[in-house]
Amino acid sequence: MDTALPEQVIVNRKRKTIFYIIIVAVILTIAMLLLRLSFKSSINKSVITTAVVEKGNIENTISATGEVLPEFEEIITSPINASIQKVMMDAGSKVNAGQPIIMLDKSASETELEKLKFQLESKKNDIKKLKLQLDKSFYDIKSNNDVKQLRINSLEADVENAKRLFKAGGGTKESVDQAELNLQVAKLEKLQLENEIKNKQQTMQVEMKEAEIAASIQQNDQRELERKLKQANMVASRAGVITWINKNIGSSIKEGESVARIANLESFKVTGSISANYIDQLHNGIAAIIRINETEVRGVVANIYPSVQNNIVSFEIRLNENDNKLFRPNMKVDVYIVTATHNDVLRVANGPAFKGASSQDIFVLNNGKAVRRTVHIGMTNFDFVEIKDNVQQGDVIITSDMSEYRNAKEISINN
Repeated sequence: MDTALPEQVIVNRKRKTIFYIIIVAVILTIAMLLLRLSFKSSINKSVITTAVVEKGNIENTISATGEVLPEFEEIITSPINASIQKVMMDAGSKVNAGQPIIMLDKSASETELEKLKFQLESKKNDIKKLKLQLDKSFYDIKSNNDVKQLRINSLEADVENAKRLFKAGGGTKESVDQAELNLQVAKLEKLQLENEIKNKQQTMQVEMKEAEIAASIQQNDQRELERKLKQANMVASRAGVITWINKNIGSSIKEGESVARIANLESFKVTGSISANYIDQLHNGIAAIIRINETEVRGVVANIYPSVQNNIVSFEIRLNENDNKLFRPNMKVDVYIVTATHNDVLRVANGPAFKGASSQDIFVLNNGKAVRRTVHIGMTNFDFVEIKDNVQQGDVIITSDMSEYRNAKEISINN
């Protein structure tokens, strides 16, 4: 048998039901309001940037950094150890070929040159003495050899006399043997002396050659120092502009140390650096764009350095306009390497609205409203973005960042 519920319980249940209905109604109302706001928003025209879709060419580029350098720059180095005595030019001065720029104190090298001259004269005198000594020694040995020959002649006569006496019965066999032995000993002594003469001649030639080589080295050192002293006048080898000069008068500089740089500021080149991740897209002969503020200068990649340092590849760009008045030595510039080109495509000015995705939503202005469209993006560069579909030439696109309205399908544009 069913029991009737108390009236208070029934009232509480009705209240809970009404409360839940009110909560659901509020939620639905808020959702509808949000939905209406997402489909129907507004924005002031003054806070957006727009661009017109046009037909034209677009280049796909990869970004790099660059530095402007003179196409020709001479580094002048000191040929000797010296000190700076006088500086005749300042950085930025124009110079002509043969014009002095720095005067060096050459006194130490000049003293060294005089020392080398004295040593060379001493070496030449030593050679003369050696030649006289060797000539005398050779003459003495040759005279001894002549004496040996005379003694051999005398001993040969003694042998003949001993043989005649032995045949005539007036001599003995022992006398003949002794005479022949004396002759044989004399011949051996003469042969020994001849070998000594030959060795002495070879020794003379070697000693003379060594002395002459030593003198020749000394003379070459002297000529080299004389040449360096002439170069130490420190004159410009060609016309140009001094980009740097050591003005520390009295400071010591070592041989080979830089003292000045002279550049031709009428012609420039650009050296670029790019991540090694793009090395497969970098080739000699491909186009490059150098941007200085709003000015573009074009060129081609002329040389790629083979080494990779810190994951960076360096290259040189030959400029089409290498005498541009905006160029300055060591100026940092933006470089864009052109990897591909599309001609006669729909393009629009690049802006924050384009995030780099191949497919994305944009807003197109139409009768005071901005309507969302999904488009496919092609090539992009610093200036333009290629739009492959869903737009026409002449359409006006919002290029500013519209991520705040990513859920809106339509936006009202307020003037």
